[in-house]
Amino acid sequence: MKLLNDAPSDAVTELLAALKVDSSVYCLSDLGAPWGFVVDGADTAKFHLVLEGACWLHAEGLDPVRLGAGELAILPRGERHTMSDELDSPVTGLDQLIADHPLDAEARLRCGGDGAHTRLLCGGFALSDPMPAPLLELLPPIVTMDPGSATVSAWIEPVFALVRQEANRAAPGAQVIFAKLADVFLAQALRAYLDGAGQTGLLQPRSRHDPQIEEAAALIRDQPTRPWTLQALAREVGMSRTLFTTRFRAVTGESPMRYLAKVRLAQAAGYLRTADLSIDAIAMRTGYGNDASLSKAFKRELGISPGAYRKSRGEAAGPVGLIAVDVLTGPMPGQPPAR
Repeated sequence: MKLLNDAPSDAVTELLAALKVDSSVYCLSDLGAPWGFVVDGADTAKFHLVLEGACWLHAEGLDPVRLGAGELAILPRGERHTMSDELDSPVTGLDQLIADHPLDAEARLRCGGDGAHTRLLCGGFALSDPMPAPLLELLPPIVTMDPGSATVSAWIEPVFALVRQEANRAAPGAQVIFAKLADVFLAQALRAYLDGAGQTGLLQPRSRHDPQIEEAAALIRDQPTRPWTLQALAREVGMSRTLFTTRFRAVTGESPMRYLAKVRLAQAAGYLRTADLSIDAIAMRTGYGNDASLSKAFKRELGISPGAYRKSRGEAAGPVGLIAVDVLTGPMPGQPPAR
């Protein structure tokens, strides 16, 4: 049994400190229903923050996600996806939409119909240096951060207030401020999920490179709710069960089923930190099926219940004010850091 006070907090701190991120804001969108646009896939993490109204986010192969005012969605690996007021609304490529409705001087996009109004802040994160570890791979394809979550509200509310203040006024430098605030979003999302990954031992470096095994590991991380079996995973990468198990353990240090359990637990821990979801809903999202199974796994691996984990890890949200201040008062793009 692994207790919380044994958590590799230093490893999480070192990984976050080594991650260099350059955020950019594509546009601030004022949209009237019906509306919809497609964002092409790219090797850049994407984010959407709903400032007003509500919308749907849908990526191929994943369940659609409903986002309300104040909710943030991050696509860590930048998959192709659609944003729309309703799932059946017609959609246009984002580039084409911007070409048809040029952004104004403050990079605002205004389009859509005469229906319900939605305001979005959309942008991306480009990693300026190589990652010290496959950090983003540890995140689910879509990370949502809900202001109703006790562990998120302590920091997202003041940051959200700053974003909304900038969105409501036409002031020079707004895009730079938006980008700096977006850095806070990514840092907090990474911390929430890295904490869970560290607790379950997923931060250990791999001993060797094996494309087929890495493909299988990616399938587990991206689709933890599938009823995976050893045979099904081996079949996905064209191996026998024996060969697959041997090579998987050589790369990850774990058996395939043990790795699956760790991924599910780590993602559940992340949801407990970032989403205002019931334990049962989190269990369904991570392949446990029900809260009893998730609770049993938590107590066995971490020595604590999911509810107690959510409450105890909420204390980690406290220092975010310092992070936000550092982000906002740090050097502007192109300027040397203060000494």
